[in-house]
Amino acid sequence: MKIPIYQVDAFTDKLFSGNPAAVCVLEDWLPNEVMQSIALENNLSETAFVKNENNGYNIRWFTPEAEVNLCGHATLATARILFDDYLDEGITEVTFHSRSGELKASKNNQKIYLDFPIDVPKPIDNVDLVASVLGKEPIEYYRGKDDYLAVFDYEEDIKSMEPDFERLKQLDSRGLIISAPGRVVDFVSRCFFPEIGLNEDPVTGSAHTLMIPYWAKRMNKNRLQGHQISSRGGFLDCELKDSRVLIGGFSTRYLQGFIAISND
Repeated sequence: MKIPIYQVDAFTDKLFSGNPAAVCVLEDWLPNEVMQSIALENNLSETAFVKNENNGYNIRWFTPEAEVNLCGHATLATARILFDDYLDEGITEVTFHSRSGELKASKNNQKIYLDFPIDVPKPIDNVDLVASVLGKEPIEYYRGKDDYLAVFDYEEDIKSMEPDFERLKQLDSRGLIISAPGRVVDFVSRCFFPEIGLNEDPVTGSAHTLMIPYWAKRMNKNRLQGHQISSRGGFLDCELKDSRVLIGGFSTRYLQGFIAISND
């Protein structure tokens, strides 16, 4: 059996930056343990598996250690491959069915925009654990469906943060997002997910479902630009639209090939 595989750097227009994701386009679903093994072999933050069905595409995402409920950059990477290689030229929107419900991706010139459900931040009073993990107390602290969000005063706070990843695993969540106002963009961020095998994720689309409503309210505007300031880095166009968010960015193709799996 030969499975087409692609790798795309998401949220960047330059190769070797942004967040790399693998995309496997399937004719039939593979056993869960095989998809998990492929994700581990790829050793990227996420591998997306996608299959054409249900008037759209069913999509699933795996880190090297676990299946996750939502992944933005691997969805953007998948949309790029589908628009380039699998969909008719005039089609500019694709629908995905996922653990997190219906998701859409649309093509606008060179960028792809993801239409995701909002994650409403809920204030948290107890900051003791996160302060000990980060070595600095946030000015505000929130909980979303999957992650915590710690807000700081300055971009330099985010750049200089050195979390204790072992202690970070004690949080009852996928991980921790840290964010602050940006000097050039509206806000900057970094994302830490050691519990699922990612000490720091280069660019995290799904985390912006939590950050966009926070920064839109704080800045009193619905269109923003974010910069995830990891070592690879990436820029994201962000928009709040009622109970949904739009997350847009460039993407750059890196490789394509086949995975050869024995039928035995």
